[in-house]
Amino acid sequence: MDAAAGAIRAALGARRPTVAIVLGSGLGYLAERLAEPVRIGYGDIPHFPLPTVIGHAGELVCGTLGGKMVLAQSGRFHLYEGHSAAVAALPVRVFAALGIGTLILTNAAGGIRRTFSRGALMMIADQINLSFRNPLIGPVLPGEERFPDMSDPYDPELRKLAREVAQARGLRLEEGVYVQMLGPSYETPAEVRMAERLGADAVGMSTAVEVIAARARGMRCLGFSTITNPAAGITGERLDHAEVMEVAKRVAGDLERLVEGVVGELSP
Repeated sequence: MDAAAGAIRAALGARRPTVAIVLGSGLGYLAERLAEPVRIGYGDIPHFPLPTVIGHAGELVCGTLGGKMVLAQSGRFHLYEGHSAAVAALPVRVFAALGIGTLILTNAAGGIRRTFSRGALMMIADQINLSFRNPLIGPVLPGEERFPDMSDPYDPELRKLAREVAQARGLRLEEGVYVQMLGPSYETPAEVRMAERLGADAVGMSTAVEVIAARARGMRCLGFSTITNPAAGITGERLDHAEVMEVAKRVAGDLERLVEGVVGELSP
């Protein structure tokens, strides 16, 4: 982790990002919106594997968004790629080591709540980790809480700010509970019914593990899901990754406006 943080510091020079943004499937476009970007390929960062999933570029991009210096992660490390939870959460730990205190996470998700339509934006209020993986298992790392409180995994003040930004910009913002499954197979209708009974509104294959690591480091988290499709069994339609990518790109502008607005309103 220290070697990765050192390589990123060297590449950034005098830049000191205060916000990190994790970009989900098909949402890497946001990195293209950063002004005066500095790009760091994962191949130049020690211990960072290369992503294998379409829609994940495999680079960090540092630049200005909403008047703030941010670091965007374009390319996740998913558990279903064979990575451990510790590797999936490695970028988050590195962000904390760089002194970044605010983490915004995005993902493409299936809609469990039956009133969701394709392209809806859902702010994550809480999460359920059904990947059954935890990045904190093992020796306690320096600067990390052994038993982090998860009463508010997603910062209440940041969520309040996001609601205000959405209202000011005329964006419809839903709010709900996100559940992370292991993947890579999509959920069965029975699994979706189970998640629905547990209180989940959207389902995906990332995010919860990263938030656990972030909270152990004391980072403030804010999460958004783009609802790209109804979850299995909701409508009877078959699921397809290409469709996920297409819908994510179609609603990219709304998520971009929301994230940029939130970043712009953050305290220096």
